[in-house]
Amino acid sequence: MMAGNGGREDAGGGPARHIPVLLDEVMTALAPVPGDVVVDGTFGAGGYTRAILDAGASVVAVDRDPDAIRDGRALETASGGRLRLVQGAFSQLDIHAGGGVDGVVLDIGVSSMQLDQAARGFSFRFDGPLDMRMAQAGPTAADVVNTVKAGDLTRIFGILGEERHAGRIARMIEKRRTARPFERTLDLANAIEALVGRHPKDRIHPATRVFQALRIFVNDELGELARALSSAERALKPGGRLVVVTFHSLEDRIVKRFIADRSGTSGGSRHLPEVVVQAPTFEQAGKAVAASEAEAERNPRARSAKLRAAIRTGAPARREDHSIFGFPRLPDIRSTGEER
Repeated sequence: MMAGNGGREDAGGGPARHIPVLLDEVMTALAPVPGDVVVDGTFGAGGYTRAILDAGASVVAVDRDPDAIRDGRALETASGGRLRLVQGAFSQLDIHAGGGVDGVVLDIGVSSMQLDQAARGFSFRFDGPLDMRMAQAGPTAADVVNTVKAGDLTRIFGILGEERHAGRIARMIEKRRTARPFERTLDLANAIEALVGRHPKDRIHPATRVFQALRIFVNDELGELARALSSAERALKPGGRLVVVTFHSLEDRIVKRFIADRSGTSGGSRHLPEVVVQAPTFEQAGKAVAASEAEAERNPRARSAKLRAAIRTGAPARREDHSIFGFPRLPDIRSTGEER
């Protein structure tokens, strides 16, 4: 799902700088010490990884974006063997890092490096190909807007982007693409602005939520996050710490539900005595933490950030079960006609 923690941006436009969000709060929640092994599941520009290394711990850093891994090689070399970079999905962090790790940190969203590169097609601040693939493989955003039927586009924009004009935009796209497919970021953004209009007082560009929805859909970000949480459960040793920073209500809801489910006793009933009771696999570590006013002033993208943390118990990891998240059914661009 997500490509890095050197500073993140959830919208399709707006400036981006490499500033780790909630860094002090993340380090407090992780509490790394020399000898610890911590998994940074969203390496990006290496903001959290550098701080963890400075604390004396070792890091296994995962990112599915090959550019992030390439750019992090100098840090890996300078770490004296305490940093290992892995190109791959953070949903498989237990495979990449093995078990018995002391901490897992995940920073969910798109990285500022990706937004800054026009060729990656994440932002309409630049004119570039309508791509948005974090792993630089698989179907692109252009594939989605040019092949998915209007009804399914409406669900994608409405659910993942919370776009109130989702139906109108989807129908416009379906009609326009028959004459000329959407291939560039500015082409799509301008078409949406022409349809919806833009009031001078509007806080964000009218295409922002559509771009957000497309990015989340193309990269299966919600599914990746759900799988990553179970992967962290398998990787962490008793007393190990899970720290997750989210920037979107859908992401935060997944993390909140996972921690609530795993910190409570599951199964068993006096009416169904044959059901096996499952002991809690995590203890919730305090309440959700938001950025301070000072940080939000310095770093605007921190305004929507929320940190949740939990501490691993000694109970065996539970079977992965996505039913607790209540995921919406959406089309699967990888299997035409099916839903995921």
